[in-house]
Amino acid sequence: MKSYLALLGTPGAWRFLLPALCARLPFAMLQLGIMLLVEWATGSYGWAGAASAASAVAQALVGPWTGRLADRHGQARVLVPQVLAHAVLLAALLALAQRRAEPLLLVAVGCLAGATVPQVGSMVRARWAHLLPSERVGTAFALESVTDELTFTLAPVVLLAVATAHSPVWALGLALVLVLAGTLLFAGVRHGAPSPDPAAAGAAGAVLGRRGVPVLAVAFLGVGSVFGSLQVGLTALTSELGSPGSAGTIYGTFSAGSLVGGLVYGGLKAGTRLPSRLTLLLCLLAAALAGPALVQSLGLMYGAAALTGLVIAPCIITGYTLLDALVPAEVKTEAYAWLNGSVALGIALGAAVSGQLVDRLGAAPAFLVAPAVVALAALLTGLRGASLRPAAARAPESATMV
Repeated sequence: MKSYLALLGTPGAWRFLLPALCARLPFAMLQLGIMLLVEWATGSYGWAGAASAASAVAQALVGPWTGRLADRHGQARVLVPQVLAHAVLLAALLALAQRRAEPLLLVAVGCLAGATVPQVGSMVRARWAHLLPSERVGTAFALESVTDELTFTLAPVVLLAVATAHSPVWALGLALVLVLAGTLLFAGVRHGAPSPDPAAAGAAGAVLGRRGVPVLAVAFLGVGSVFGSLQVGLTALTSELGSPGSAGTIYGTFSAGSLVGGLVYGGLKAGTRLPSRLTLLLCLLAAALAGPALVQSLGLMYGAAALTGLVIAPCIITGYTLLDALVPAEVKTEAYAWLNGSVALGIALGAAVSGQLVDRLGAAPAFLVAPAVVALAALLTGLRGASLRPAAARAPESATMV
């Protein structure tokens, strides 16, 4: 805890951390909120999963470009127009859902809303990397992972509470207000923001082509599939069991488990075997996901979700720490955005496949998607783990691209 308190004592850190927290809470609401909204408007989990997936895919594809623009032109010049566009599109989606618009139109607008999501999380990590010496960056990433899990703990509970008490329109309306206010305040704080470099990032896709980055992207896609499949599976299962309001608290338990796992793991020393550790953590995550797949009662699902959550944050912390050593400072925002985008793509994959399974076979098969994807990601990291070691730790002949 001393290391966390020392980190939070960094001069000026709270000036950007508090508005960033406000802006990131809606990020944890968006995919689940769109799924609930479209299901409410259409009555179909298939269309709901498709809309949530379209939003996540758009975010995965456009997010790294946002990071490139921020590296080149500065964070504020990118965030302000982006969040204004996002607010307009999210408001349009709410209006269309209230009018019970055609499902395909809801999917299209949800896609555009996802494409304009502000990449505040990546930019906060870029500020930490800019402010701190390299030996303290791992602790900062642990804190960021804990912050992510705090938002993913609170957001589903708040979202589903508002959606159950009123409607998904009110829930996503709250997200709209928070993201707009938080992002504008964050953009107005320049402390810690890296200086823009017009020559940063180079050719399109150059960061993704760096050695080790594709492996991390696949690993994070596997992690993202857990969020997507659990969101759909828990929503459908609790509805089948006659307790739809329990979905938020069960998912919150999953995120709380991840928060605890992140706090404990963040206190460990990084060591020199992070690639092997990432493979091991992904294997443990795949094994833990057997719990939600086998348990089909509300009481036991809380424990299964918490156990799964314990492994999520350590996977994310390890991945970001590895990435920080693999890419230069001038492209870090884009690099972090690629991993964020991979999580979003995994959410899309998990939500889309799980939504189709729920419509055809019921809730139970939705929980089988994530273990399969995470197991494949673990296999890849195990086979290509050498590419995740920084150049100084590799033999000269291992300098080829993945």
